[in-house]
Amino acid sequence: MSQKVAIVTAASRGIGAGCARELAAQGYTVSLLARSPSIHDLAQELGGIAMQGSMSNAQDLEHLVQTTSNKFGRIDAVVNSFGDPPRTDLLEISDEMWLENFEMLFLSVVRLARLVTEPMRQQGGGAIVNISACDSQEPDLGTPFSGTLRATMEGFTKLYAKRYRSDRIRMNSVAPFFVADNLEELADWNVPHDLMWSRLATYAELAKIVAFLISDDAKFITGTTLKVDEARSAAI
Repeated sequence: MSQKVAIVTAASRGIGAGCARELAAQGYTVSLLARSPSIHDLAQELGGIAMQGSMSNAQDLEHLVQTTSNKFGRIDAVVNSFGDPPRTDLLEISDEMWLENFEMLFLSVVRLARLVTEPMRQQGGGAIVNISACDSQEPDLGTPFSGTLRATMEGFTKLYAKRYRSDRIRMNSVAPFFVADNLEELADWNVPHDLMWSRLATYAELAKIVAFLISDDAKFITGTTLKVDEARSAAI
């Protein structure tokens, strides 16, 4: 069988870059998308390919999937990672901001699913993981887009999983707490002092969880949101 291929979005830094590195280390050929030109350097380092583009641009997503399919002949996995949405007071969010973040955090997932489902179905299956956040099911005024748009994304995750489980295409979401390689990256956030391991989860550590959900070890897991939040959330 050909080497497995994974698409990773928002992959130039942070969680996306961590997932790209982990999947490449596990033997995947990676196809990366990000707005930053540095994405080409990471792709070269990992032996993959890259395209500059935006999750919010339907044409960029089409080009990403078409280029990946044309070059490698298959798509086995997708990691939908995102940039951080703004933190704005609830009623100060304009219609334009709502629509812009709806397109990034929700519609991009739907669009990529449309594009990769048939190739995955034809090859016998695949896996998609969406990066959510632990407040997606417990809305917080400090992060209004997580409590609304990421919650919607998780609803789509369940529906998609039900629709395509017979095709052995799985979709899950991962909802982390704070993730960073150092506290300086979160200087503007109210990071608690009682962290479980007295430090943040690193990008590499979260990437291992994403890679597990993509792997055959998780072949019975689909349609769920896995919280990686030190039991911070109250919801069961």
